[in-house]
Amino acid sequence: MKKFGVGIIGCGAIFGVHAYPLHTIENVEVKAVCDIKQPARDAAARLFGCDAYEDYRAMLMRDDINVIHVLTPHYLHAQMVIAAANAGKHVLCEKPMSINLEDAKAEIEAGRRNHVTIGVISQNRYNSASVAIKTAIDSGSLGKVVGQRILLAWFKPDDYYKNSDWHGTWDKEGGSLIIDQSIHVLDLARWLVNDEIVSVQASIDNRNHPAIETEDTAEGLIKYRGGVQSVFYATNNYTYNSPVMVETHCEKGMALMEFDRAQITYRDGRELNVINNPNDTLDEASYQAFFNQSSAQSAMQTLSQWGVFGSPITIPITWKTPRPYWGITHIKQIKNYYESLAAGVQPDITAAEAFKTQEMICAIYQSGKTRQMVQLNQAKE
Repeated sequence: MKKFGVGIIGCGAIFGVHAYPLHTIENVEVKAVCDIKQPARDAAARLFGCDAYEDYRAMLMRDDINVIHVLTPHYLHAQMVIAAANAGKHVLCEKPMSINLEDAKAEIEAGRRNHVTIGVISQNRYNSASVAIKTAIDSGSLGKVVGQRILLAWFKPDDYYKNSDWHGTWDKEGGSLIIDQSIHVLDLARWLVNDEIVSVQASIDNRNHPAIETEDTAEGLIKYRGGVQSVFYATNNYTYNSPVMVETHCEKGMALMEFDRAQITYRDGRELNVINNPNDTLDEASYQAFFNQSSAQSAMQTLSQWGVFGSPITIPITWKTPRPYWGITHIKQIKNYYESLAAGVQPDITAAEAFKTQEMICAIYQSGKTRQMVQLNQAKE
């Protein structure tokens, strides 16, 4: 079995949902971690019994590392992915792949030039609801997609931005609501339609967060080559992080996704309901033992109840506990990535695949800022 030595750049909030999957994969060994904050990198190094670096470039020089995970703030993704690729390392990067199209294209080129595989995290494609709806659409049982509506209504308090040195900024986060929160649901929606986007018309606004320079509200219309129109609305001004919703209207029925619940209703009366059981993905005892902490219990309870409308449910926020709105399917995507590397094939979500969503996100911002329709892929008409 081919072995992979791994280096992790970034030991912040998202670290835990990469650390646990890496711990469970037999042919993977974390050799080093890197973070500019000493407490974070020291804690991560103790977890794996590995080396710790302050400068990621020094870590890239190691011959025993052939895969790099990039888990840093958005504006650092492209430069770190490209540096790792130039060092001959495969890369798995958190979303978004970059904060602009030029850097995203440069990442794809770096991967091709150096013959390495670059993957980008879109873990919610592996949720039970997402898989059930994608399977129904791709099998043809629902017929052609006719239209779509997308809703995200979450809560981000002022402290979320005040306690960060990069959230809520154009130059570091690349936006806010769309590129950080809505990107996942917009990616799922685009993936379900599975067609080229030809135009985007959107509006963005900051209605309730005067301390930041980026958007907290957005809406728009996305048109696809085959005629499908997707309408979306997103806000960070609700009272809690309610389940995201994608309703896909098809010729032979309707597919409704609310986070990890799917309801597929056919015109002939058939109905399929899928509700995810977190225990099918994450073994609580193993997770808790790995981190030697009890907050996994709270995380599992929250995840199992997700999708139930009512009072907000709070859990301890540490990098050891998966936040419920992330989902818990990082483990599936990370395993797919390493299985693909071992087999010498491309993983499900490559940089080239992630670029399609990146292009959509950038078009939403361009349209929102200019108040003009943005046209895409026109050369192929």
